[in-house]
Amino acid sequence: MDWLQALILGIVQGLTEYLPVSSSGHLAIGQHLFGLQGEDNLAFTVLVHVATVLSTIVVLWSEIDWLVKGVLKLKMNDEMRYFINIVISMIPVGIVGVFFKDQVEEVFGSGLLIVGIMLLVTAALLIFSYYAKPRPKEKISWRDALIIGIAQACAVMPGLSRSGSTIATGLLLGNKKESLAQFSFLMVIPPILGEALLDIIKGLKGEAAFGGIDTLPLVVGFIAAFVSGCLACKWMIGIVKRGKLVYFGIYCALAGVVTILCSTLNF
Repeated sequence: MDWLQALILGIVQGLTEYLPVSSSGHLAIGQHLFGLQGEDNLAFTVLVHVATVLSTIVVLWSEIDWLVKGVLKLKMNDEMRYFINIVISMIPVGIVGVFFKDQVEEVFGSGLLIVGIMLLVTAALLIFSYYAKPRPKEKISWRDALIIGIAQACAVMPGLSRSGSTIATGLLLGNKKESLAQFSFLMVIPPILGEALLDIIKGLKGEAAFGGIDTLPLVVGFIAAFVSGCLACKWMIGIVKRGKLVYFGIYCALAGVVTILCSTLNF
């Protein structure tokens, strides 16, 4: 991987992490087009995901500050309830990460066919959530947080959008659009940072966390993902509030069909 490829892939990751079109799917497509293969792809993916998590912290800093200050009061207030919801939402993806990590890594290297199929699933979720009209709720419940967390755990599949799955699931459960984007972006921070920490520990133990990737592409990819992530995060929150996810569903359907055709034709 050279610095230009890292720049392009970093921008792709930063933009698609928050747009409901699957960052992992688009990264897999980009890496395939560049002819990049092997474990280095997974390591680079983890790194640029960390960059977008940091962009989330920057964009949503006021909400994070509100949450931390409220939790530190150590009483059952709105902030503590919100924090408990985030913890509950992390349980499913934690189970997947602990018990099925190897299987997930195998799926990431299984080619574009699974990416195309999962893009079609993303499209179906987004379109269905747009036309469904459940009764709106005032707050995200603990049960809803768990179900949204299950959606996030399923979205470890390349091509199945994490933000699209969690936001669409929340909408189908009747939660308000205004609160879903923020919750969806905050709930991903601990799992991705935890995954990055495990990779760092792996590297310290002598297992090369970033394989043969040079330092320059890593730095360029990280910065590109961070900057584009900041822009996309702000944009996506506004899109969710306006409820225009159906257009992303149409895009995912087209992208899924093209990806499946390219896979079957060995393009």
